[in-house]
Amino acid sequence: MFGLLTSLLVNRFEFTPAPVSADQQAYADVTAQRLLQPEPENWLMYRGTYDSWGYSPLDQITPANVGKLVPVWTFSTGVTEGHQAPPIVNNGVMFVTSPENQVFAFNAKTGDLLWRYERELPEDLFQLHPTNRGVALYGDKVYFGTVDTYVVALDAKTGAVVWEEELEDYLSGYYMTLAPLAVNGKIIVGMSGGEFGIRGFIQALDTETGKSIWKTHTIPGPGEPGHDSWADESWKTGGVSIWVTGSYDPDLNLTFWGTGNAGPFMGEARPGNNLYSTSVIALDADSGELKAHHQYHWNGSWDWDEVSAPLLIDVKKGDRTFKGLVHPARNGYLWTLERSADKITFVEAQPFVRQNVFKSVDPETGRPEYDTTKIPGIGRRAEYCPSSWGGKDWPPAAYNPQTGLLYVPANENLCGALTGRKETYRPGQLYMGVAFPDDFELLPHPDAKDHIGELQAWDLNAGKKVWTSTFKSHNWGPVLTTGGGLVFMGGTNDRYFRAFDAKTGKVLWKQRTNSGVTGVPTTYQVDGVQYVAVLSGWGVDAERKQEMLNTFYGTKTHVPQGGVLWVFAVRE
Repeated sequence: MFGLLTSLLVNRFEFTPAPVSADQQAYADVTAQRLLQPEPENWLMYRGTYDSWGYSPLDQITPANVGKLVPVWTFSTGVTEGHQAPPIVNNGVMFVTSPENQVFAFNAKTGDLLWRYERELPEDLFQLHPTNRGVALYGDKVYFGTVDTYVVALDAKTGAVVWEEELEDYLSGYYMTLAPLAVNGKIIVGMSGGEFGIRGFIQALDTETGKSIWKTHTIPGPGEPGHDSWADESWKTGGVSIWVTGSYDPDLNLTFWGTGNAGPFMGEARPGNNLYSTSVIALDADSGELKAHHQYHWNGSWDWDEVSAPLLIDVKKGDRTFKGLVHPARNGYLWTLERSADKITFVEAQPFVRQNVFKSVDPETGRPEYDTTKIPGIGRRAEYCPSSWGGKDWPPAAYNPQTGLLYVPANENLCGALTGRKETYRPGQLYMGVAFPDDFELLPHPDAKDHIGELQAWDLNAGKKVWTSTFKSHNWGPVLTTGGGLVFMGGTNDRYFRAFDAKTGKVLWKQRTNSGVTGVPTTYQVDGVQYVAVLSGWGVDAERKQEMLNTFYGTKTHVPQGGVLWVFAVRE
């Protein structure tokens, strides 16, 4: 049993509700229409809107006054490891999750704790990625996925459990870290666990009952299109996890999801293209039917999953404007695709960090051709750029329609190496074909002495980078951008949370926090005051990568752990 506030302990068997406050009585139900057109003062889903822009039109905080931003309240979660969830805000009530599957509800103006849910996790649970990326709101309920494979619906006013539904067996390696996606009376989630030889899937549940509406596997089975891209029985244990919340196009009624790498890691262990690994897939939101896909790279051997959801951005090329899917990828390329009702079309791709694996990208299909000397194998070591953590890992990019720029949290000047080993599948055991950290190498380029982390700004119409802000540290910072002409990002090992000028990249403000900031920042407004909120709490791969950098350089950089929610506002 975890946590310090045992008087508020909630588990799957019992719940002790807190007294209902006036704030909770005024809670406004989240309707399908509100999710389609969220009010500027609220932040109702993982990236604020279905298009995954990470953009708020709020403009009270500007380059002129951001220097007066100060903390107005904080809250400690009481646990360590990676705090990655966005604070979700609905009419003055904030919801945020932490590792160990806690959910907190606050008065978003004062920081008063309204209620807390803490899940009692199984004692035999092994958490390879101890984190949770947040909640979804629909109706009068709060929904989240658990590391022991349940979707839980909580009463938004009290935190009481309304229903919970088990989707898989955690002992077989399945787990969830993503924030659910709420669409038209459905809660859509995806399953992680590719490191354990699972067969990934996306599933939709009824918001009122928790009953399954549809379930679509990310690896096609016998008789399904793409099944022949998996050799022999490899499709049964091929991974292809879903780690991050998808995007949604209401006009097409399609949800778009980034998928994880295939397993085990070495491509020679599973010959074929391995659909639909390292891809974007489009699913009909009502039926779950797979409508289209694009594979960013095939039969991968570098641990480059492509789990970030694409940003739905209208892009202009020449005289033509089209509905785009934009994805700054872990493989180091910035991909621009075109979406339609039954097709995803390749438009262009270009590297945004040092990349030496792709010899070329087919201008018609977008299929990369590999330099075979850069492909690791079983008993065969190979070096490649970028490293296994990629040019951009899971932290989401952001798009500002006022500047027309895409903001990418990148890592430059880092290469890596892998050596594979033969692996035997055992249910519930690691099935990666590599041992961590023995078979992983992080190989900083000489230029890494200058910098590793970057915040890049891209003009998608022109297809060029406009500015870059650099950091000595590696970067694990999700990005927020606003109508006030600002970009907010943390992510560095110096524990700073920063505000940048959205047009120039100049750092205008920074606040050192308790830990490294890997949480997704959000902004909201209560009683006419704009706030910016973010979780600080280093851990998971940000910490693992730091340890490898320390080993390479002989340094002792230490980033303290422990989750704290920080809320800022301008004070004169």
